[in-house]
Amino acid sequence: MSFSIRLTAEEKSLAENYARLHAISVGEAFKQALFERIEDEYDVTVAQDAYNEYVEDGCKSRPISELWKELDL
Repeated sequence: MSFSIRLTAEEKSLAENYARLHAISVGEAFKQALFERIEDEYDVTVAQDAYNEYVEDGCKSRPISELWKELDL
């Protein structure tokens, strides 16, 4: 899949300089930035869900040794 985006001259220059600094193409720079953003938002969502579950369970926790035993580690 390919796509195009419109950039101002300043944005284009910034993107090109960033790509040059990291020895990658502008396309690869945008691709990396996009997937990093997606991963970050996913991580935040998973963390928030885990926290909500913790709060719903009355803010109870258990020793890590129990988790290790449960996972047979």
